[in-house]
Amino acid sequence: MIPLYTQEEFNKAKSRDKLPLQCKGCGKTFYKGKHKILAVLKGADSYTGNFCSISCRRCFENPPIFIKCEQCGKETRKSPNQIKKLKHHFCSHACACTYSNTHKSKGTRCSKLEKWLATQLPLLYPNLEFHFNRKDAINSELDIYIPSLRLAFELNGIFHYEPIYGEEKLSKTQNNDNRKIQACFEQGIELCIIDVSKMLYFKDANAQKFLDIIKTVLSIALEHRKEV
Repeated sequence: MIPLYTQEEFNKAKSRDKLPLQCKGCGKTFYKGKHKILAVLKGADSYTGNFCSISCRRCFENPPIFIKCEQCGKETRKSPNQIKKLKHHFCSHACACTYSNTHKSKGTRCSKLEKWLATQLPLLYPNLEFHFNRKDAINSELDIYIPSLRLAFELNGIFHYEPIYGEEKLSKTQNNDNRKIQACFEQGIELCIIDVSKMLYFKDANAQKFLDIIKTVLSIALEHRKEV
């Protein structure tokens, strides 16, 4: 505990009066009641008088580690728990996605999601015909297409929304997306675009929410077909 008061001020203070202390973590001045300071001095509470907040206490006990981003080399701040938990470290979501996409020996997050959906959907809907990553409907690849329902799904990752490889590449990607939308419209195909850009790493639990979205849309489409 680092007191910023004199002994005289301490003696004159009443039990609930607040006295100034210096935080061991950030060095800022904070205030604690005399009764709490007494508890620290008596050994009943070793933390109350040392830190201005729980976050400062945690930071002091587990100081951050600066590690280089594996994609761009920029130093990024990580906690000891993050260092232990994660195998690869990045300074931003964009760098993580770029690294994931360029190290294809381990697969990209979108392709893993598409492959997982390609196994799940036929099991859930055995009476529906699914086309995965085929170009026969609009002469351009659709991630998922159900001919009998005239319904398609596109799973758009971060490269459809952020200039990971530059503005020119993003513009080409988005122009291609717009051409797909127009082509589907001309062919009478309903196109559902699902934003999967927040899915940094593939896990079944994370993929389930995208499957649920597709199931909801399919449920509406199947119900509509019954009515027709």
